[in-house]
Amino acid sequence: MNNKFDLADIQAFAAVAELQSFRAAAEAIHLSQPAFSRRIDKLEEALGVRLLDRTTRRVTLTAVGRDFARKTRVWLDDLDGMLMGLGDVAARRMGEVTIACVPSAVYYFLPQVVKRYHERFPKIRVKVHDASANEVLVAVAQGDADFGLNFIGSQEAEIEFKPVLAERFVAACRRDHVLARRKKVSWAELGQHDFMSVGKTSGNRLLMDLALANVPDRPQCLYEAKHVTTLLGLVEAGLGVAAVPSLAMPGKDHPTLVSIALVEPIVTRQMGLIKRRGKTLSPAAQQLYDLLVATRSARPRSAPAASKIQSGQ
Repeated sequence: MNNKFDLADIQAFAAVAELQSFRAAAEAIHLSQPAFSRRIDKLEEALGVRLLDRTTRRVTLTAVGRDFARKTRVWLDDLDGMLMGLGDVAARRMGEVTIACVPSAVYYFLPQVVKRYHERFPKIRVKVHDASANEVLVAVAQGDADFGLNFIGSQEAEIEFKPVLAERFVAACRRDHVLARRKKVSWAELGQHDFMSVGKTSGNRLLMDLALANVPDRPQCLYEAKHVTTLLGLVEAGLGVAAVPSLAMPGKDHPTLVSIALVEPIVTRQMGLIKRRGKTLSPAAQQLYDLLVATRSARPRSAPAASKIQSGQ
């Protein structure tokens, strides 16, 4: 065995061991496939062992490769953690973090946190996968996202759910609507107006339907949309009123939209960070995860006063 290999060769092997594809691994570390193959060949030659079995259709780890992959991942994570703790070095670190998030929570949680993260790690790319609650859960469970921000997942055995805050549903209407000056409105009263909601496949719709199952004169939908953001556009256009999570509402200075506390009953949802149970996040992902956890002490900018913020639990 000779020792003529370097860190880049180790990183290439770690990528193909995780992704099980030369093409995907080469793209992940920004190399052409021929250059990537040369790195793997160089590493195997230097170690004097075969790490991968390759065919035209698939890549599998040998027994030695599986053991080496486990040790390599631990070593690379330790190295990344050490480097990301060094100010000047951290600013030059490269990589990618993918976070899956329900769209209604994107506006409140992500922009300022991602901005702070970018200031510290300007060369690490952040990919936001905004999708429905079920799609966010699947993306995290299947490893397509490092972690997620969601209101479902706490009952899943393979998912770790860290509560961030509890938010209530509010009525959204135009400032010139008859309800706009009310401080609160019941669900039954809301149903007396043209009412809009997300469709039945939405996690938000399921939550509302369960909470309102025994409410007489509950609102009946005149319009349905797939996303909360679409509902707000319809409300802004003057087509009616809607019930939406408070985090989805714009700030109090919005020229058109206003939110009103919904009562009888008060319906809330628990937002939390989700990741695969037992999974150790990469140092880059852990840094972003920790910044998001820190936002739990911040009050939502548009949530009604009764909205409850979760403390350190």
